[in-house]
Amino acid sequence: MNSTELWERYQHWLYYNEELEFYLDVSRMRFDAGFVHSMKPKLQKAFQDMAALERGAIANPDENRMVGHYWLRNPDLAPTEEIKQDILETLQQIETFTQKVHRGEIYPPGASKFTDILSIGIGGSALGPQFVAAALAPQNPPLALHFIDNTDPTGIDKTLANLGSRLNTTLVLVISKSGGTPETRNGMVEVKTAFQNRNLDFAAHTVAITGKGSKLENIAKSEGWITTFPMHDWVGGRTSEMSAVGLVAAALQGIDIRAMVTGAKIMDNATRIPELKNNPAALLALAWYFAGNGKGEKDMVVLPYKDSLLLFSRYLQQLVMESLGKEKDLDGNTVYQGIAVYGNKGSTDQHAYVQQLREGVPNFFATFIEVLRDRQGDSPEVEPGVTAGDYLSGLLQGTRQALYENQRDSITVTIKEVNPYTVGSLIALYERAVGFYATLVNINAYHQPGVEAGKKAAASVLALQNRVMQVLTSAKVPLSLSELAAKAESSDQIEAIYKIVRHLHNNGRGVILEGNPGNPASLRISRLN
Repeated sequence: MNSTELWERYQHWLYYNEELEFYLDVSRMRFDAGFVHSMKPKLQKAFQDMAALERGAIANPDENRMVGHYWLRNPDLAPTEEIKQDILETLQQIETFTQKVHRGEIYPPGASKFTDILSIGIGGSALGPQFVAAALAPQNPPLALHFIDNTDPTGIDKTLANLGSRLNTTLVLVISKSGGTPETRNGMVEVKTAFQNRNLDFAAHTVAITGKGSKLENIAKSEGWITTFPMHDWVGGRTSEMSAVGLVAAALQGIDIRAMVTGAKIMDNATRIPELKNNPAALLALAWYFAGNGKGEKDMVVLPYKDSLLLFSRYLQQLVMESLGKEKDLDGNTVYQGIAVYGNKGSTDQHAYVQQLREGVPNFFATFIEVLRDRQGDSPEVEPGVTAGDYLSGLLQGTRQALYENQRDSITVTIKEVNPYTVGSLIALYERAVGFYATLVNINAYHQPGVEAGKKAAASVLALQNRVMQVLTSAKVPLSLSELAAKAESSDQIEAIYKIVRHLHNNGRGVILEGNPGNPASLRISRLN
């Protein structure tokens, strides 16, 4: 297309929401009118399915659950009065708790106020809060936020070391719907031990965010933790930022959570309109479908041109990939669906991988996130008539054009500024786009059998470790790997046993390896008495 035709296409496909001051440009996705026409039946079904979801249809058959994160932003849409009141009461509880913490009415033993938050969670219980904190936390928040989001001992040590003497003024959030998530449980035990080692009362510092009646809620109540907040069973982890999972930490940092919820509500309203050109989430889903031929054949590269949105691509990785990465479709057919997501910020990463994006393997489409307002206040000129923000805008536009000239498609999402209102709207936009796309390709976006399979596999390894240690405890002489596997009745898992004993040996866990670790057959294994 020549420049005049591109300008006409841009105007034709540009979406603008005046209330949000939000723009979406899909004009550099090279679909044509025939493709759009062919997608109309699928899009109509997507609109119908989304409406049924919001009315309370069972969308997670694995757990017989509704999917209702939309109700968090608009409780009047909840299918029952009980759910509506639960949402309203939880939001009020969060605000009341936050006010009491900020005023020093809830405080740690031996100090006047809490100074820090230590959030223990994994997956959606960490990624959403991390993204929001990076995007919105003030320069000097009322409480500084820290995370334990993995079961890596070194990482836990580093986080605790960063807190240092402030552990005695740290408020701990333990986030797990069931209370049985191993990584979160491990983090809680590690932090509890750190408190005990300093003669601090862990319970007097700790809040649970968990399902009603869960194992974690029972622990919190029996040990006398400060309070608990609910995790609703109809909210999945990757869509939980507008629940207590995300709002407690955000509010404690001084972020306007009502503005986040309002921004999400307005975007939800916009994405309910059953017309393609007037629905930004439907436009995104259509563009994704076109880019990957409905089979995820191209990756989504997310490039936010704002430092504060650095973690947006990481947040979207879980939202998109856990929702859409499915082996089976709704009819039981093997389809291997999904869209791989990666990215980082512009313009830094123009120096890292735009060379490949423009001239290398064309296995992607780009999503530029543009922020119109450079900063609060005026900017100095870095050269006559040009500011640093002008350069950033120019680099975005130039990269978009350079990619298009070389047959690489892109989407541009534009917001006026990064604030709670716009961040809430972005979260809602992509949650809805994922739901629409899932319907277009006939998969369930709201379960995660692959994740559950991974958890079961990890549990089986730990069960094997217990059997191995029992065998070694009773063994009279050192054993070869094959002998150890036979006695553990696991001869078909000899490689796993090798890795187990190697790990235990290298961590001083009472396992002795004699021989060459690089030649597993030479090893003789025993247990230190």
